[in-house]
Amino acid sequence: MRLEAAAPAKVNLALHVTGRRGDGYHLIETLVVFTRYGDRLRVEEAERDSLTLGGPFAALLAGADPNLVLRARDLLRRHFGAVAERPVAIHLEKNLPVAAGIGGGSSDAAAALTLLSRFWGIDADSRRLAAIGLQLGADVPMCLAARPLLARGIGERLEPLPVLPPLPILLVNPGVPLATPAVFGALLRRDNPALPPFGGGSDADAIAGWLRAARNDLEAPALSLAPEIGRALALLNNEGALIARMSGSGATCFGLFRSEAEAARAEEAIARGNPGWFVRATATMAPAPELGHV
Repeated sequence: MRLEAAAPAKVNLALHVTGRRGDGYHLIETLVVFTRYGDRLRVEEAERDSLTLGGPFAALLAGADPNLVLRARDLLRRHFGAVAERPVAIHLEKNLPVAAGIGGGSSDAAAALTLLSRFWGIDADSRRLAAIGLQLGADVPMCLAARPLLARGIGERLEPLPVLPPLPILLVNPGVPLATPAVFGALLRRDNPALPPFGGGSDADAIAGWLRAARNDLEAPALSLAPEIGRALALLNNEGALIARMSGSGATCFGLFRSEAEAARAEEAIARGNPGWFVRATATMAPAPELGHV
C-alpha cells in the first residue's frame, strides 16, 4: 500500500497574544487558513523503516534531530503498540522554508499522523489524533484540521469557521530563519486585547477589511530580530496587496490580493528583484487535504 497527502502551509492571518500560563506557554487567539501550496508526504510498504527527503528545502532538514515526521511515527507506536510495528518508508517533499512561521514542520507531523494511522489501520478518531499531535507541538492539532479556523489557548482550542472563499495570497520569506522562542522572548507585552469578532466575508476585500482591525502581535518583536521582514512587507504593499502582514512568528509574510492573476504578477516582480527569497503565489483552501492511494 502507498499513501500520499498534502502538508499545506499554515498562515496566521491574525495572531493576538493575550496572556501567559504559569508553565510559560503563551495564550493566543489566531485566525488560521491553509494554502494549496505546501509540502507533500508519502508512506509505503518497506522491509525496514526509512525517511527520505526531497524538494528545495530538504537540505535544511538533513540531520535534524529528531525530525517531526519521525517523532510522529514513534509517538503513534508508543500509543498503539503492536498494531503500528510494521516497517514503513516515508518520503517528505520539503517545499516550504524551515523556521518560517507557516507551520511547515507541524503540517508535516499532522500529515504523518493521518497517513500512518491509515497505513497501519489504527482506529483513532480526529479528537484522539489531535490529543496525540499536541504532544508534538501546539500547532499540530490545527494542522490536522487543515481548514479555516479560530484557535485559542496555546493553539489547541479550535473553532472551525464557515467556509471562506478561496483567498489569492502571496507568501514571501526573505530567507531568514526565526526561532519562535526568540520572537516570544522579544515580545514586550503579553496581555494584549483579544481578536475582534469575526463575521466572515464573501471575498478578499471583506477579509482584508476585518484584518485591518486585527494584528499579529509577534510582528514587532520579529522585526526587531530580522529587519528584512520590513522589506518583504513593503514590497507586498508596493505590489498592490490588499493587506500585508507577517504570519506566525515569521519570517514569512503574506499579502492578500483580489485575484490569483494579481498575486502571480506580484510574485514575478518580487522574485525577480530578490533572488534567493521564497516567493510563492497560491490561494487558501477550505477542505482538509484528501488522502490518496497511488
